[in-house]
Amino acid sequence: KGMSVPLSSRSSAAPARVEKQRWETNAPSLGDFSAQYREFYPKVFAYIYGRVQDKEVALDIVSEVFERAFVKGSSLRSDDAFGAWLFTIARNAVASHWRREKPAAKALHSVAWEWELTQHHRDPEQTLLEREQMAILLYHVHQLSQREQEVLSLKFDAELSNRQIAQVMGTSEVNVRVTIYRVLKKLRERMKGTPE
Repeated sequence: KGMSVPLSSRSSAAPARVEKQRWETNAPSLGDFSAQYREFYPKVFAYIYGRVQDKEVALDIVSEVFERAFVKGSSLRSDDAFGAWLFTIARNAVASHWRREKPAAKALHSVAWEWELTQHHRDPEQTLLEREQMAILLYHVHQLSQREQEVLSLKFDAELSNRQIAQVMGTSEVNVRVTIYRVLKKLRERMKGTPE
């Protein structure tokens, strides 16, 4: 024989079931979100680490970004827009971080690119030369405007398409393409002008 549920339990369980159903209807599917998390986590981390230059801080901000994305996932109208929407959250989270920090904390550090250089087995002299070139490049990158640095970071750290960058930055795809072209040209010219 099945156990009967007391009337008092039934009445209190009904609102909880309705509330759970309402949440499940509005919230993103856990399976879908897990897949999106696995796909986007490396790119979001690379982008945020490139902007804050501190691994522990980057990890905290990444957690905050995905938490916000999960909670607000029901507001997204299309799954195709998830990437741009996620990086808009990431960009806002980084901006909030820098508003809380003193501007002096934005010291020049190596970016994710330097990590890649150290992963290949090269002789010490070659590694030293590459690090010197990287330091020079970073100096020139930090001379760019905030907007130019942001576009470069979204392109090369986050590996977003020009269309996605345009969505995140609230501009046109043509504008993004022209900005990237001009910035890379500017960096190449400045690197050529650097004495050996």
